[in-house]
Amino acid sequence: MELKNDLYLRALRREATERTPVWLMRQAGRYLPEYRKVRAKAGDFMTLAGTPEMACEVTIQPLERFPLDAAIIFSDILTIPDAMGLGLHFVQGEGPRFAEPITDVAQIGQLPIPDAEDLQYVMDAISLTVKTLNGRVPLIGFAGSPWTLFTYMIENGGSKTFAKSKAMLYKNPEAAHQLLDKLAQSTVKYLIGQIQSGASAVQVFDSWGGALSPADFKTFSLRYMQQIVDGIKDAGYGDTPVVLFSKGANQSLTALSETGCHGLGVDWTINLDDALKLTGGQVALQGNLDPATLYAPDDHIDQAVKQVLDSYGNQPGHIFNLGHGMQPDMEPEKVALLVDAVKRHSQR
Repeated sequence: MELKNDLYLRALRREATERTPVWLMRQAGRYLPEYRKVRAKAGDFMTLAGTPEMACEVTIQPLERFPLDAAIIFSDILTIPDAMGLGLHFVQGEGPRFAEPITDVAQIGQLPIPDAEDLQYVMDAISLTVKTLNGRVPLIGFAGSPWTLFTYMIENGGSKTFAKSKAMLYKNPEAAHQLLDKLAQSTVKYLIGQIQSGASAVQVFDSWGGALSPADFKTFSLRYMQQIVDGIKDAGYGDTPVVLFSKGANQSLTALSETGCHGLGVDWTINLDDALKLTGGQVALQGNLDPATLYAPDDHIDQAVKQVLDSYGNQPGHIFNLGHGMQPDMEPEKVALLVDAVKRHSQR
């Protein structure tokens, strides 16, 4: 389908653009009153994410409010562990939990490698959203990185120390690699299914990459993201841009840029000019405003946006985004201001 606005894809290919494209991580979510209405109607998160019509509706909601340059499908990174049979649910105020977390390495051998059809509700949500968008902007598909999924499956939720996950890496590296490999194989199938359903680009969220030392990052995270990039290419989908986002892993930006991905997400703890030096202009960079800036007065947001754009400079290959996701208590008016500032300050 012909896209009316392909700025995001052109920037990912590091082609010249008339201005910097912008979208935001968690742009579809709880800060929007219209999202909260649909969420209340759904009753719980998994019903919302698992009902294609509802997922489509909330994916498009932010575009009705703000002139964003991409939509990202409304889903969750933990769909793959759920499809492996772990039984995902969300506990109010605590986040994701599994009915069957990994507590014994013997479980790993029993885990299936799901096909895209095992996550058909995501594929249906993507194809319905692409049809509804009708070429307005590209739709981004996504998955969690194997290492990030691994931590949730072992810790049974989020963690500050990742003690159980790291204990497995060191005490039982063979089992750890077996699980990471299964997750990487599943993710390749999942992302190819998303591309076949109409996603114009895919992003891998390595939310906890920064919890690993640089050496362990290469062994237990980068290696499996490389497997995903290669798997998508080997299946004949190398033209579809892949973006890798490892939060807190700035020391590994050079290695990440050498995977063959099209773009890298960058968090807010590094300046984009330094990220550019580390990546040598091999990939597009996406980011990297501190999301907390959205709590600031209007003029501060305007200046902070300008600072990020100035830090990247005038060369092609920048997608404006936050360095992580939006928070539920952020005000939609501040997002409108941010998007407007990006457009004003980046006109070429």
